[in-house]
Amino acid sequence: MKAIFLNLSAWIMLPIMDGFAKYLSSSIPILQITWSRYFFTVLITFPIMFFFFRKNIKWTNHPKLQVIRGLLLFFANILFFYSISIISLAKALTLAFIAPLVVTILSPILLNEKVGFRRWAAVITGFIGSLIVLRPGFVEINLASIAALGTGFLYGIYLIVTRKLHNSDHPLLTLLLTGLVGAVIGSIIMPAVWVQPTFTEWYMMFAIGFFASVGHLFLILSLKFADASKLAPFGYFEIITNIIIGYYFFNHLPDNWTFFGLFVIILSGIYILRREALNKFN
Repeated sequence: MKAIFLNLSAWIMLPIMDGFAKYLSSSIPILQITWSRYFFTVLITFPIMFFFFRKNIKWTNHPKLQVIRGLLLFFANILFFYSISIISLAKALTLAFIAPLVVTILSPILLNEKVGFRRWAAVITGFIGSLIVLRPGFVEINLASIAALGTGFLYGIYLIVTRKLHNSDHPLLTLLLTGLVGAVIGSIIMPAVWVQPTFTEWYMMFAIGFFASVGHLFLILSLKFADASKLAPFGYFEIITNIIIGYYFFNHLPDNWTFFGLFVIILSGIYILRREALNKFN
C-alpha cells in the first residue's frame, strides 16, 4: 500500500506543476517556464542529497547517458509546456501517453528486446487511439497537438535511457543530474528570452520546480517498495488530476472523442506494461 500511495501522490503533484505552467504561459515565455522547472528542482534537490544521502551516492559511470537523458526530458518539457499553452491539459497529456508505445517500438532496436505479435497489436491499437483524439480530416491538426505527440516520442526514448541507468546509478543522483542538464542549458538560453516576472509569477515558477521535485521524489520512493512494472499502470492516474485542474481552473473539459481515444490508448498501454511484466518473470 505504501508504494501505491507514494506513486499516486506523485501523479497528483506533477499535474499541479503543469497547471502552473499553463497559467504562466500567457505572460512568461515557454523557455523561461522550462528553465524555472529545472533551476528550482536543482535548488531543492541538491540540499536534500547533500544532507541526507551524501554517503550513499557515488558519481555516475555513464555520464554520456545521463546528459542524453537530461536533454531528452528538457526538450520533452519544452514541447509539452508549449502544447498546454494552446490546447487543454487533458488533450496534451492524452497525446503524450503514446510514450509506452514508443518504448515498445524502439526496444528491439535500442534494448535488443523481442516484441511479439500481441504487443505490436497493442501498439497499433494505441496509435488508433491517438488518431481518434486528433481526428485528422475532421478537426484541424495544430502545432500544439504535434508538440504533444513529440513529447510522448521523446519521453519514450527517455524511458529507454532510464532503463539503462536504473541498475547502475542512484535514482536521486539521476534526478539531480537531469535537473542540472536542464538548468545549465536553460540558463544559457535565458538572456535571449527573459521577461521580468512579478512577485506572484516568481512564486509560481518556484512552485513548478517544487512540485516537479516532490513528484519525482515520491516516484523514486515508491520504487523502493514495489517493482516499476507493478506501479507503471498507476501512471495513468495522472489524467484524473489533469482533467480536474483543467476543468476547475481553465474551464476545459475533454470532449467525448478525446475520452474515447484516451480509453483506447490507456488500454493498449496497460496491456503492453502487463506483457512486459509477464516476460520479465518468465
